[in-house]
Amino acid sequence: MNRVLAIILGGGAGTRLQPLTLTRAKPAVPLGGKYRLIDIPISNCINSGILKIYALTQFNSQSLNRHLSLTYNLSSGFNSGFVEVLAAQQTPSSPSWFKGTADAVRQYRELFESWDVDQVLILSGDQLYRMDFEALLMSHRSSGAALTVAALPVDRSAAESFGLMRTNTSGKIQEFREKPRGLALDAMRVDTGALGLSSREAERRPYLASMGIYVFERQTLFNLLDSHPQATDFGQEIIPAALDSDLSLQSYLFDAYWEDIGTIKAFYDANLALADEHPSFSFFDESAPIYTRSRYLPPSKIYDSSLRRSLVSEGCILNQCTIEHSVLGLRLRVEEGAVLEDTLVMGADGYESADERSTIRSRGGVPLGIGAGSIVKRAILDKNVRIGANVHVINKDRVQEADRSELGFTIRSGIIVIEKNVTVADGMVI
Repeated sequence: MNRVLAIILGGGAGTRLQPLTLTRAKPAVPLGGKYRLIDIPISNCINSGILKIYALTQFNSQSLNRHLSLTYNLSSGFNSGFVEVLAAQQTPSSPSWFKGTADAVRQYRELFESWDVDQVLILSGDQLYRMDFEALLMSHRSSGAALTVAALPVDRSAAESFGLMRTNTSGKIQEFREKPRGLALDAMRVDTGALGLSSREAERRPYLASMGIYVFERQTLFNLLDSHPQATDFGQEIIPAALDSDLSLQSYLFDAYWEDIGTIKAFYDANLALADEHPSFSFFDESAPIYTRSRYLPPSKIYDSSLRRSLVSEGCILNQCTIEHSVLGLRLRVEEGAVLEDTLVMGADGYESADERSTIRSRGGVPLGIGAGSIVKRAILDKNVRIGANVHVINKDRVQEADRSELGFTIRSGIIVIEKNVTVADGMVI
C-alpha cells in the first residue's frame, strides 16, 4: 500500500449542509459526538495501510486544517506518511477556484505527479462507511484495469439519485450514466447475483451505484486529465470519457453500510442511528477504529439523570435531566429538569467555571449548554450554543422548511438547526 496516493475531495460550499457549513468546510463538520466527517476516509486509509493522504478543499478550511494538524502526525523516521490539506489557490496557469472534482485534482497535478506511486485512490469527504481499501486495491490490480469504481448495489427508488454502472457478469464496466430516468434507468439493470449477491438481494437491488470512490492507475489519471482539459467532474465527464477511449474499467462490489451524508436530514439520521442498540455503522470495532483528535478530557459526570439509547462524549455534566435517543458532543452541560429527545448536540469548545456561569447569569446572560427546564426535540445544536432556562425547541408550528438565520436557526425536513455560537434566551419557544 506504500505505492498508493490517496486524495480526499472536500466538496464544494456544502450548501445542502448549511448552516453547519457556514463557518467550516464540509469535511470538518462534527460527527457522532467527538469525530469529524474527514476522520472516516482518513481512518479507512490508515487501517488499510495507505499513509500518503491529501485532503482538497476550498471553503472555510481553517478548522479542517487545525483538526488535521492536531490529529494526524503519520511521519516518523521509519515512514513518509502524512495527512495534508490542499486549499484551492489561484496561480498563473490556474486562475480560478476548483470547478469540480476532476478540476480540483488537475489544479494540483504537479504535486500529485511528483509522487512515485502506482495507483491514485480518489475518495469523498462526506460519506459514512468502513471499507478495506487494501482489498479494493488488490482487486483492482488483479483485474488489470486502468480504473476501478467502487459500486453499491441499490434498488430502483435509490438508483435515480446516483451515477449508475452497467457491467458484465465479471464486473467489467460497459456503460456509465449519471442519474438516469425512465427507460434509460431500466437499461442500467445488472445481474448483481453474478457479482456476489444472493438471488433474493439481486432481485431487490439490480443497480450498481457509483460511490464516488475511484482507483486510477497513476498514468491513466493524468492522461485522462490531459486528453479532456475541459472536463471538471469525474462522475459526469472523466468516467464516461474513459469508457469511450476503450480503457478497461472495472467495478468493485461493496455490500455493506454506506451513507452519503451531504444533506441535513441524512446527516441527522446517520448521527442518531449511531445511538441505536445495533447500529448499521458502529464506532465499536477494534479491528478498524475510527481515529480523531485526542483531547484528554475528563470522564462525563451524570447526576441522577435518565438516559436511554444515547451517546455521551467526554467532558459532559448532566444534572438531573432526561436524555432520550440523542448524541451529546464534548463538554456539554445539561441542567436540572431539561429534556433532550431525538437531538444531536455538538457540545462546546471550552468550559465555563461555576463562578463564570454565575457571573454570566447575574448579568442577564445565558451560560454554555442547555438551561434548566428546557425541552429540545428533533433538533441539531451546533457548537457553543447557549440554551436558556425553560426554552422549548420543538418546532411548535410543524414547519418543514424555513430560514430564520436572522434569529440563529434554520429548519430542514422538520429538523431545527441552531447555528454555532447562538444564544436562545430564557423562555423562548421555537
